[in-house]
Amino acid sequence: MVRQIIKIDEEVCNGCGLCAEACHEGAIAMADGKAKLVRDDYCDGLGNCLPVCPTGAITFEEREAAAYDEAAVKARQTEPETLPCECNAIYAGSINGVGTESRVIGHPAPEQADAPVHAASELRQWPVQIRLVPVNAPYFNGAHLLIAADCAAYAHGAFHSRFMKNKITLIGCPKLDEGDYSEKLTAIIQNNSIKSVTVVRMEVPCCCGIEHAAVTALKQSGKFIPWQVYTLSTDGELLED
Repeated sequence: MVRQIIKIDEEVCNGCGLCAEACHEGAIAMADGKAKLVRDDYCDGLGNCLPVCPTGAITFEEREAAAYDEAAVKARQTEPETLPCECNAIYAGSINGVGTESRVIGHPAPEQADAPVHAASELRQWPVQIRLVPVNAPYFNGAHLLIAADCAAYAHGAFHSRFMKNKITLIGCPKLDEGDYSEKLTAIIQNNSIKSVTVVRMEVPCCCGIEHAAVTALKQSGKFIPWQVYTLSTDGELLED
């Protein structure tokens, strides 16, 4: 049938992957550093991917294409989560050299070009975004889990040494990410021998979501695991309970 469907100009595409993330139907995937329309029957032709493309590589066209298969899309959405970009679970892993001194990277001021950064990184694994971590990653076994609002690390100067040290870190923002984290967190806790859970959130109301998701996951897991919640002010100060 002839219908409206998206068209991706691969020469204009910069490979950011935002369109693949925006396409909840799974019609778009990343391959060889470019976005590609991989399933005509998954594309509903509504164009949720268009506004997120920073280069204007996505447009509409009228052409012969398979009809939109809503049933197939719903069936795919019930499958185990896959990542909408090339940083899939094969790249997930532990980080060696935890706690070692880092050096300034990027474009520091001239007087800082050779200066070491004395604040050690305590990150023990990658990735850290809740949506991206594989549920059965080996670093979860026997882990002390830190679930934090992503703003917290920027607000609290001693976040690495105070909260991240000797923990596996997961971050998220309930206001920006669609859906609820509780299902993913429940699966992580149920499928791994988590020793403790620490939640760090900001005092702003939208951060209630990450605390609620963590507490819900703990309850749904059916496990008795020590847990604690810390709240930071918008100035980065640790608030007393």
